Amino acid sequence: MTKNLVAQATLVGSDQRGQLKHQRPLVIWFTGLSGSGKSTLANALELALADSKRHTYLLDGDNIRLGLCQDLGFSDADRKENIRRISEVAKLFIDAGLIVITAFISPFRSDRDLARSVIGEDYFIEVFIDTPLAECERRDPKGLYGKARQGLIKNFTGIDSAYEAPENPHIKIDTTSEHLTDSVDRILEYIDARIKTNTA
Repeated sequence: MTKNLVAQATLVGSDQRGQLKHQRPLVIWFTGLSGSGKSTLANALELALADSKRHTYLLDGDNIRLGLCQDLGFSDADRKENIRRISEVAKLFIDAGLIVITAFISPFRSDRDLARSVIGEDYFIEVFIDTPLAECERRDPKGLYGKARQGLIKNFTGIDSAYEAPENPHIKIDTTSEHLTDSVDRILEYIDARIKTNTA
């Protein structure tokens, strides 16, 4: 079906849109187990960016699955399609000049590599929330691990579906030993350093 389609060039691009917002567009891609602290950290980061007058948008896993990806389940194929859609949405938001924060388990390296390739290496920052499974189960904020252990939820990451940890994330955060504000500050410092490097 795509053989008759041709990408339409636009006269205004991501760099110009970013300049209008006085920022460089980026995607900060949080990955980690359910209950690791992705959403908490993503929200805190967005608030800090907003306080510094930067234009952002947060794409959170549950919110996306309640809308754009409500037709998908949790099989490996559906997880792959979920991340593919998110990657394309993030790419559009990059083109709009925004700083995009995503909070998804995104358990498979191949899918995160796909996201990186769709979004573009220069715009992609991978943040691994390295919270141990035992701690995620202890927190269990949504009661999902308990249900998975009882067999009520199938294909649950960390229980009966694998999580492939990033091998070389740009940033790794251990929420059991680092305070939330320190984690946010570290990410902000990395973002600023990355922007300086790419504009030097």
